[in-house]
Amino acid sequence: MTSFTALDSLQDIVSPEEWTVRQDLACLYRLVASHGWDDMLFTHLSVRIPGPEHHFLLNPIGLMFDEVTASSLVKVDVEGNKVMDTPWDINPAGFTIHSAVHMAREDAHCVMHLHTDDGVAVSAQEAGLMPITQHAMQVGEVAYHDYEGVALDLDERERIVRDLGDRQFMILRNHGTLTVGRTCADAYMAMYYLERACTMQIRALAGGTAITQPPQGSPAKAAEQSRVLFDGTVGPLAWSALRRKMERLDPGFLN
Repeated sequence: MTSFTALDSLQDIVSPEEWTVRQDLACLYRLVASHGWDDMLFTHLSVRIPGPEHHFLLNPIGLMFDEVTASSLVKVDVEGNKVMDTPWDINPAGFTIHSAVHMAREDAHCVMHLHTDDGVAVSAQEAGLMPITQHAMQVGEVAYHDYEGVALDLDERERIVRDLGDRQFMILRNHGTLTVGRTCADAYMAMYYLERACTMQIRALAGGTAITQPPQGSPAKAAEQSRVLFDGTVGPLAWSALRRKMERLDPGFLN
C-alpha cells in the first residue's frame, strides 16, 4: 500500500498554473469531506489543467477525501492515460463521467460529482428538484440524466453530454448530483446551492404538511437575480474565505 505521506511535492516539477489548480482541487476535496459530502472513495472532483493538452486531474483511488493533497492528484488525458508518473490509479467510473464533460464543454474547467444522501434522494424522486425554496429557485434550470448502471461504459459519455447541454447543474437519476464551473470556486458555489436545495426539499417533504408553491414567475425571477452566484462574480469572494478556513483547519492539502 502506498503511503500518501511519502509522496514528494510536485511544486517545483509542474508549472505555477498547474500547481495553483492542484491546490484548489485538493482544497475542494477537503471541503467536500468537511461537509460530509464524501462517499468514502467513490465520488469524484476534477479540474482541467491550463494548456492545449486537455489534461485533467482526478483523485487517486485509495485515498479518503481528507487525505488528498495537491501532489497526490493524478493527471490524465482524455483517454484516461496517466501522463505523469504516480503510484496511484483513478476510479474508472470517475473517468467516464468527468472526461465526457471536460471533452465537450470548454467552459467546464471544474466538474464535481457527489452521492450525498439528500442529493441521491432527490435524484430518485419523480419530480426531481422542485422550486419550493429560495435555494432551489436560485439554482434555476437543472439537467437530468437517466441511470444506466455504474458509469463504466465509455459510450455513455455522449448521452451525459447530450443531457447536460449548456447547463451548470445536473441530477443523475437514482445516482447523485453534478455541477460544472470555470473554476473550482464556481463549481463549488453551484454544488453548494444544489445540495442545500436538495436537503431543504427532503426536509420539507418529510414534514407531513402541504407544500407552499411560489407565485407564478418567482422561480424565473430568482434564477435571473442569482446568476452572479455561479458566473464567477461571487464565487471568488467565497472561495478566498473558504481557502483561508481550510488552511487554518486542515493545511495538509497544500503539499
